Amino acid sequence: MSSLSPEDLQAVWLTLKLASVTTIILLLTATPLAWWLAHSRKWYKGLVSALVALPLVLPPTVLGFYLLLVMGPQGMVGEMTKALDLGTLPFTFAGLVIGSVLFSLPFAVQPIQNAFEAVGKRPLEVAATLRAGLWDRFVSVALPLARPGFLTAIILAFAHTVGEFGVVLMLGGNIDGETRVLSVAIYNHVEAMEYSAAHVLASGMVLFSFLVLLGLYLVGARLARVTK
Repeated sequence: MSSLSPEDLQAVWLTLKLASVTTIILLLTATPLAWWLAHSRKWYKGLVSALVALPLVLPPTVLGFYLLLVMGPQGMVGEMTKALDLGTLPFTFAGLVIGSVLFSLPFAVQPIQNAFEAVGKRPLEVAATLRAGLWDRFVSVALPLARPGFLTAIILAFAHTVGEFGVVLMLGGNIDGETRVLSVAIYNHVEAMEYSAAHVLASGMVLFSFLVLLGLYLVGARLARVTK
């Protein structure tokens, strides 16, 4: 079995960097969205939920294609970034981050939303009777009780980003050191019939996926014990 080449190590590092940045952004954006979905009674809540869950059923290449159009030179976002002298986002790391955030959004929102819904209104109402403000109730009551949901969201969002292929290939291409992530590197090795190198990277992803599933199982088991 061959060892990892410098290009493969670069792809591993870029993948971990992309997954870390994406997960942090998702936690910041998914938390208020999940809170709203868990408590809102607006008529358009179903529409927002469907939009959030759309990446679960949408082929990754379709999402990547439309993001490529929107963020390209002729797209609405592309024209805006060019006007701000920022260039265009496709085939850049920033573009990969945007695509990864959108593609992994339901994997962060849904576990957190389920956790907020499981908390219910009663603990928040009790805190309100003790004159706790909305922010205090959210930070001191809702967040600690919803911690298992956040752990699940972190694991799923990180792992899902690591395993991305269609979106990153459509939106980022195959630029060494810039957009060539782990899944694309495996594809390159297979296309070049370098099966030994592909096996090293692929087996690492298999092990990583197993650890992710094990982590989710442990989180679920712990949550079951707490709720008994």
